[in-house]
Amino acid sequence: MIRKPLLIVLALLGLAGCTTLAPDYTRPPAPVPAAWPNGPAYKEIAAQPTGVAAADVAWRDFFVAEGLRKVIELALANNRDLQLAALTIEKTRALYQIQRAELFPPVNASAGGIEQRLPASVSTTRQAIIARQYEVNLGFSSYELDFFGRIRSLKDQALEQYLASEQARRSTQITLVGEVANTYLTLAADRQYLKLAQDTLRSQEATYQLIERRLAVGVSSELDLRQAQTRVEAARVDIARYTGRVAQGENALALLVGSPVSEELLPTELGTVSALKELSAGLPSEVLQRRPDILQAENQLKAANANIGAARAAFFPRIMLTAGFGTMSDELSGLFGSASASWIFVPRIILPIFDGGRNRANLEAAEADRRIALAQYEKAIQSAFREVADALAQRGTVGDQLEAQQSLVDASAWSYRLAEARYKSGIDSFLPVLDAQRTLYGAQQGLIAVRLVRQTNGVTLYKVLGGGE
Repeated sequence: MIRKPLLIVLALLGLAGCTTLAPDYTRPPAPVPAAWPNGPAYKEIAAQPTGVAAADVAWRDFFVAEGLRKVIELALANNRDLQLAALTIEKTRALYQIQRAELFPPVNASAGGIEQRLPASVSTTRQAIIARQYEVNLGFSSYELDFFGRIRSLKDQALEQYLASEQARRSTQITLVGEVANTYLTLAADRQYLKLAQDTLRSQEATYQLIERRLAVGVSSELDLRQAQTRVEAARVDIARYTGRVAQGENALALLVGSPVSEELLPTELGTVSALKELSAGLPSEVLQRRPDILQAENQLKAANANIGAARAAFFPRIMLTAGFGTMSDELSGLFGSASASWIFVPRIILPIFDGGRNRANLEAAEADRRIALAQYEKAIQSAFREVADALAQRGTVGDQLEAQQSLVDASAWSYRLAEARYKSGIDSFLPVLDAQRTLYGAQQGLIAVRLVRQTNGVTLYKVLGGGE
């Protein structure tokens, strides 16, 4: 007699959860061209099509400078945003485990006893009696048989949300690595700007002192001296400005790292940061599907797809089971006697008949969520395509900018030397020297700026191509 209900329970458990009502998932086509843009801005990329895919290059292999590597390691260990992303993973993993546990009946063991005195007025024997009952049970209650996949769909949704949180952590890490590297490079450029301003100040002070001596012997004019003084003061202004920018850059780096960065790890100028590894742009269909932010958007789309299955299952009957097996006796010593066995088997079916349109509204909301997730997934791909195309366009033109800027510096230096020689020979006034100094200083600052663009472009390209961990 005991075996029959147990066999029924086991059979029903075997039938439950065999399928879901969620739509079959197929990855949507990417709403972007099959190839990156081409044209004059991309000529360098076209000329160098070979290289390593960014997703296959770990950041430790991409960044060559040892100081930068150590700073990135500190950031990965201490950055609070990355810690929050890791904690979110722990939370979503726990929620997934909770939802997954709904697939199995919660088996509990219980033991209890009751002693009760019944007065004669309510006793069936019209005499006061003391009733005793002791029992030990093993079983479960209100367990839902997942015939239509409602719980399994919710489990799949929780799984995809957990996977999405893992991709969010990867995306946060790649973004953090890129931000640390760009902040480090910007700090290097600001320090180089400051050094250039300091060197310029020394040069301008030497020129001012020379003109002052020439004025004393009547070779130069007061106008020449005041014009030289303007360049001295301008250099002092730049020193103060870049001193502030260097301090702000150090503060920004400390925030990203999550702790102060020691001076020996900080760069002195851009030239001390080694070149970055060359990367291959690849094809959009290969590159974009490896970016963690796009994988995260796809996991969210799959989660919304699974939620439709749960909403559809709400239209069908729900079967609940309560079952248990144990012993019962009016004496504690008789609990495990041969005639004390007891069992209970309570199947219950709930059939939705009228809910005021709640189930229909839930299904419509789930389908709308899927459409929203699809639009977000497609927007993520389009945004990623634009980011890569922009980075490739900058990479294809920054080489020409650097070459032209270097030529401008060289020409400005020659112009300055010639103007200075003509002034010292008494052929020209100091004004051509002043103009040549301004032009050279501006060209040198521009060269630092273009070098910074080239370095940060490499970091950006690594990030937007889905750089590895």
